[in-house]
Amino acid sequence: MLDERIAKFAARKSGSLSYRETGAGQALVLLHGIGSSSASWLNQFETLQGYRLIAWDAPGYGDSEYLQNQEPKASDYADALHSFLDRLLLKDVVIVGNSLGCLMAGAYAAAHPERVRSMMLFSPAAGNAGDESKQRERLKQFEELGPEGLAEKRSPTLVGKASPREAVDLMRWTQLRIRPQGYRQAVHCLTHGRLAEDARRFPKKVLRRCWSLAAARTSSRRKPAAGRSPRRFRAPSTARCPASATCLTSRRRRPSTS
Repeated sequence: MLDERIAKFAARKSGSLSYRETGAGQALVLLHGIGSSSASWLNQFETLQGYRLIAWDAPGYGDSEYLQNQEPKASDYADALHSFLDRLLLKDVVIVGNSLGCLMAGAYAAAHPERVRSMMLFSPAAGNAGDESKQRERLKQFEELGPEGLAEKRSPTLVGKASPREAVDLMRWTQLRIRPQGYRQAVHCLTHGRLAEDARRFPKKVLRRCWSLAAARTSSRRKPAAGRSPRRFRAPSTARCPASATCLTSRRRRPSTS
């Protein structure tokens, strides 16, 4: 059943990157987290109307090629995103990030503010500011568990406690498909990420919130007014607020760094 639902939004290829797309209207560019892929936005594909939804597979995920830099930072992913959006002729987008995708969103918006209407950051990974002990810990866990172990042991912990079974199943589906080299590159990005610094360089609106699926479940199909960001946006099924996240529940330019 899950495979059939995902297959309705078949992956496409643009240059070195794969992605999924549906809808028409203002472009929302969806950036997934470290254990996910473009398929993690399945609920948005199925329910959110009035927008053109474009969910990439970050370099090293899905069918996307790896970054050449084996120790990339958020700016490397932002460069890949810039080339991707150029190929799709997109110059006016709303960037929507989840978890690690927020680091990539922040880096891109800081580098190209003229192309970003606004940012929406859900359960943001703020980055570890170069703390390599956390990098070693995460990589050790990955080497011990592998994609299969992550899917089995971590999937239930990465969604809200009140989440439906389908949320856990989707988390497992994406984690089983993690590619080790892509994951290691993403961990390096997370280790050296500094989301707050990038967000401060973006002069437009930023909506930053921590979510569990239970808190975020909405099913509004109403088409919003043209040119406005969606007021009701269901967080991806893989979204859960990490204990280390810095939360902001109102629209502000400068996120808290506490």
